[in-house]
Amino acid sequence: MSRSVPLLSGSRVVAVPLGEDDIVLRPPPPPEHFVDVPAAVRDALAFPLSGPSLADRVHRGARVTIVVPPPALPLPGAQVDPRPVALATLREELARLGVDDESVTLLVAGGLARRVGRRDLERLLPPTKAREFRGHVEVHDASDESLVPLDGCAARIHPAVVEADLVLVVSSAETVIDGGPGALVAACDAATVRSAAAAQSLVQASGEPVWRLALRIEAAVAAKAPLLGISLVLDHPRLTGQFRDYPHDPASFEHVLRSPFRRLHSLLPGDIRRRTLGDVGRSLAATAVFAGAPSVAHAEALIRMIDLRGARVPEPLDAIVVGVPWIGTHLPREPLNPVTSAATALGLALRSWRDRFPLRDDGTVVLVHSLTRSFAHGARDPYRALFDRLRAGDDVPGSERSAAADERAIRAYREGRACHPLLPFADWDGCGAVLSRIGRVIVAGSRDAGAARALGFVPSHSVASALEMAHGVAGGQARVGVLLAPPYAPLLVG
Repeated sequence: MSRSVPLLSGSRVVAVPLGEDDIVLRPPPPPEHFVDVPAAVRDALAFPLSGPSLADRVHRGARVTIVVPPPALPLPGAQVDPRPVALATLREELARLGVDDESVTLLVAGGLARRVGRRDLERLLPPTKAREFRGHVEVHDASDESLVPLDGCAARIHPAVVEADLVLVVSSAETVIDGGPGALVAACDAATVRSAAAAQSLVQASGEPVWRLALRIEAAVAAKAPLLGISLVLDHPRLTGQFRDYPHDPASFEHVLRSPFRRLHSLLPGDIRRRTLGDVGRSLAATAVFAGAPSVAHAEALIRMIDLRGARVPEPLDAIVVGVPWIGTHLPREPLNPVTSAATALGLALRSWRDRFPLRDDGTVVLVHSLTRSFAHGARDPYRALFDRLRAGDDVPGSERSAAADERAIRAYREGRACHPLLPFADWDGCGAVLSRIGRVIVAGSRDAGAARALGFVPSHSVASALEMAHGVAGGQARVGVLLAPPYAPLLVG
């Protein structure tokens, strides 16, 4: 009897046929234990993994800077998220210790992503707490000339970090570069943030230059002011409602595939499909909270996260099928273009591995997405410029140097109208860490063969034809894994 699994392809849900020996890479069932976030944050601040408690680090009237990365991960996010509650609890603890809001600066460290606007800023705290907050809010500008040099490294960082009496980093453990000391990297100059893009594995700190960079920046900041990190361990975003068992329960696959909702949904216009998926109920829960030096708290939380969410792969595969959701990895959320589609599947999903890369040498990636060249006007101009250069076969390093000096593009970034012109190159560099290890990428369901070929990919009309090509490359019978998305599970190989 043939088997199929539902997989997101942009805003559509497609059926992927499974062979007898194929495996489905999905997150494990939800944990039974969740924590009371306010209580867990207070306990972590009182009993950190390293160093003195918050009460012993701060004095009444101290100037405090709280570094917060935008909650872009895990994909696709959720309406119920414990991170705003954690930040609100920290604010209450500071007030209890004699630090008023007027002495607090909330620094939103978004790296090279488009600078977040008022709506996203208001979501960093619960609604009532956001209205009550009277402190300073700074949205980091990676091209700001007032960034301050750090001793012992070439980086420059936001002045609110080095001028504070206490620096706090509040994040969740997602990758080695998202959260923890990576939040300090995201508060640095554009060149430093850009240099953090080439990690081979996003969930394995050992041997990663980006982790060593984060540790150097953390040490330089700690030499200026006391530094404390708070890291949350989050479960995967879980669906609510009738599809709440997807994707961790295999019995839910048939329910999704046979649902009349899926067939009706596929008939809707693209904008409505994306809006409908965005409105589907999802929740995030915290299973643990750690405090200490940002690297210490983050490393412990990252280990717990991987154990909680990880999918095991017995040995490297011949081919892997990766679905691409309707949104990418950056805030504010925007529809995908060819570069961000590749960055989501290759740069995020296939770099989330531990111990060994999940594909053998010369393996095949089947990317399930239409991959049409759709670029949001204005906001995605830097991506359009990179895509045009890739299509023309231009020198990418030379193009990056030109983009870094483009004053018009930098002005659009500083005004919040577009991402930094270096972000597309950082995203494409993340793809390169995977492309250098594999044989080919086949785009299943490609509706724009020219866009696929511009990226060096092979277009294919359907998932079935793409899998047939993958089997042919493997000599007749490929070992295939299907990585469900979103959310992507970290891959524990071997």
